[in-house]
Amino acid sequence: MDNIAQGFLGETLYTVKILTREQVPQLRKLQSEVIAALPDANTLQPLSDEEFSYILTGHGLMIGVFVADELIAFRALLEPMIDDEHLGRDCGIPEQKLPRVLYQEISNVSPRYRGYGLQKTMAQIIMKQIDLSRFDYICATVKPLNIPSLKDKFAQGMVVAGLKEKYGNKLRYIFYKELNGEKPTFTEARLLLMSDITGQQQLLKKGFVGTDMFEQNEQWYVTYRK
Repeated sequence: MDNIAQGFLGETLYTVKILTREQVPQLRKLQSEVIAALPDANTLQPLSDEEFSYILTGHGLMIGVFVADELIAFRALLEPMIDDEHLGRDCGIPEQKLPRVLYQEISNVSPRYRGYGLQKTMAQIIMKQIDLSRFDYICATVKPLNIPSLKDKFAQGMVVAGLKEKYGNKLRYIFYKELNGEKPTFTEARLLLMSDITGQQQLLKKGFVGTDMFEQNEQWYVTYRK
């Protein structure tokens, strides 16, 4: 594995590498460590060994952050199958362009190395690895009130294009971003509580997209623009 980036966590040197199937045992171990530290295990949809192997055998890309030889964080992009659940359809992407869609998949950081902004760093690094001649869109799903993951998606300039049940009746925000397009402009804005599911769904049906979020009086709001 060749290094594609490096930096410091405090005084500790880390390196970033593109992962292969050889790292599946390390991925499984790190994922288990992350899940064990979660207050709500349902926040994270873990990947199976088969899913790790699928991504690592030409159906996406996975990068890992190492301290010495220990994997302490990873982030994945998936080239999805074009099926009835394809997120591109939820985002209004034309059918003929669905093969040009990538998914942002799981992102894990060891609890021992939180607080260094590794999730954001990995996002910047992995997005630079995308072949823009092959892909035009990034899509992702996030559970409502999963605040760190929602912040991560908005920070990358992704927008909410849907809010519906996916993956066996699990409510999810559906994010997307056009990789080769210009930044959109808006003329109208609405603020809604993140807990107001019906209100958000109504705005989405009217062509609004969620562009950012903020906290006020211990409640989270989403800004929708059109």
